[in-house]
Amino acid sequence: QVQVEESGGGSVQTGGSLTLSCLISGYTYSRYCMGWFRQAPGKEREGVAGIYTGGRRPYYHESVKGRFTISKDSAKNTLYLQMDNLKPEDTAMYYCAADRDCESLFYGGSEAPESIRGQGTQVTVSS
Repeated sequence: QVQVEESGGGSVQTGGSLTLSCLISGYTYSRYCMGWFRQAPGKEREGVAGIYTGGRRPYYHESVKGRFTISKDSAKNTLYLQMDNLKPEDTAMYYCAADRDCESLFYGGSEAPESIRGQGTQVTVSS
């Protein structure tokens, strides 16, 4: 059974930092994209960061480049998102996910068997 466990969300002031963690277990696919997307109330899903297995370069949404860093510890099956210089517009529910490719992870709509997501962790940035 596939499980996705996110942690690390919270409330910070503008300019603060948070680190999200995601433990994925029971996921048996060998080639996929793992990453994070976010969704704020009344807004569309927005891919934040993604990285393929095999160590390819990470992908970032334009609005978080230079501020967010995605990384993974393959030995621990854990994915991280380091978020620095947070802004109020970063406020959203953040979801850890995996999918066949990063485009599907970023934009959603995938019905691939590789598509999974966690329950989400709230990030709130106050001005």
